[in-house]
Amino acid sequence: MSGFTPLIRSASLAGYADLAQRYGLDPDAMQRDAGVSPRNLLDPDIPISAMAVRQLLEDSALAASVEDFGLQLAAGRRLSNMGPISVVMREAQSARQALESLCRYMRLVNGALLTSIEDYDDAVLIREEILVTDKRPVRQAIEMAIGVLHRTLKELLGPAWRPRNVSFEHRPPRGATCHRALFGIPVEFNASFNGIVCAAKEMDALMPANDFRMASYARQFLDQALSGAGESATNTVRQVVTAMLPGGRCTSDQVARHLGVDRRTLHRRLSAEDTNFLSVLQAVRAELAARQILDGNRSLAELTDLLGFSSSSAFAYWFRKHFGMTVSQWREASLSAESPALNRS
Repeated sequence: MSGFTPLIRSASLAGYADLAQRYGLDPDAMQRDAGVSPRNLLDPDIPISAMAVRQLLEDSALAASVEDFGLQLAAGRRLSNMGPISVVMREAQSARQALESLCRYMRLVNGALLTSIEDYDDAVLIREEILVTDKRPVRQAIEMAIGVLHRTLKELLGPAWRPRNVSFEHRPPRGATCHRALFGIPVEFNASFNGIVCAAKEMDALMPANDFRMASYARQFLDQALSGAGESATNTVRQVVTAMLPGGRCTSDQVARHLGVDRRTLHRRLSAEDTNFLSVLQAVRAELAARQILDGNRSLAELTDLLGFSSSSAFAYWFRKHFGMTVSQWREASLSAESPALNRS
């Protein structure tokens, strides 16, 4: 897993310099410290490290003492910031079809973001997950991602549109933020998912016809880019495991079926990359557990459900075996280790 370096279009940082300067930060210095070259932002299509962008957002929020830095950055986004994908999305007959195109081509925009669409009676849940390989915070990155998703839906469905629900897995902010103003409704924190819930009828309603003759060319270009992306089997399985873990719906058989192969084929592909399904599952569980414990206020029972364990005792046993200590001991040790860094900044 150490070789997994997801990329993101530099357009993701559009408006960063202005926002950073508004809070008295030096944007070039902040970018260099996080591993992002300021020159890369001159071309919106240049791929940069998604992990460096995540670090930049967290560092900027901390340095500016602004808890909603990522969300403020998303407030100025437009669908056109997504490049060729925006052309394909605008040709869709409905918002659902537009988002299905986004899901298909997402890794060309942001290789660290997994977007999925789930139906529940008269509601549609659009779930966002940041795919990470460490325990560092993702609060700013996930809030920016959901902020961008909200702006996209508003542009597709019209300025009067409002979501039914907006939820974040992390704990609520300590001070005043722009969450209510941006989303237009109260936001739920410490939730069971990161995402937006919409009315199904709004998602399926026909949108005004757009005569974009470039749409077919854009789709052809994106399909060619997608076929050449060459993502590894390990990273593909990671994405599926991340989406299926909550509720215990994650076995090798289920993942294989989701990918349209049999279990032996799945194991053979992972073996060719010197790993196996259990190793991927355990790695994703460990990363999600570490992140949730540090950036959420979840109970042991809630963590048990989120990570797909059958009981709290099973989760507690696994955690102690994997981390060498109990959940409370690990949280205390990790927070103590982070305190000197926070004090220095």
